Amino acid sequence: MIQIIKANIEHSELIADLGKKSFLEAHGDSASAEDINHFILKTYTRSAISQEFKNSNVQYHIIYFDNIAAGFSKIELNTPYRDISELDVTKLDRLYLLKKFYDQNLGSKLFDFNVQLSIKHKQKGIWLAVWIENQRAINFYFKKGFKTVGKYNFQISDTHSNPNHIMYLKHH
Repeated sequence: MIQIIKANIEHSELIADLGKKSFLEAHGDSASAEDINHFILKTYTRSAISQEFKNSNVQYHIIYFDNIAAGFSKIELNTPYRDISELDVTKLDRLYLLKKFYDQNLGSKLFDFNVQLSIKHKQKGIWLAVWIENQRAINFYFKKGFKTVGKYNFQISDTHSNPNHIMYLKHH
């Protein structure tokens, strides 16, 4: 059974744990171990995630598969980007699944859920940044109708960044 729930501050620890594991699985080879650890220790802590719940535009959701937390998403409503003309757009900031849940169609379900949420909030589209070497994710987003609209350097540490595509899906 698949269930998607809206997370709250009480879920901060769980999101931090899911974030650490899924980021390592998807991006662990994208920089040195030192740089990756620096990023994880800064980004995926209970206190860092708790802080994000103070922003009313941020929404986290957790997807469960047979009552096991399999992944999570983070969107930011009303978050424009310089390469997108519309202002009322949603940033899909994170969509992560643990590797053992790949190929269960969970990523697609969580993604579609977030698109519907964006539409419900009267947003004109949804955009994201994706590492240029993450071909699996890029293919997924192309299949969903995204177009590449820009580039972005994702800062992993003070000395390392990963090149990203900015991709955009306009709501109809």
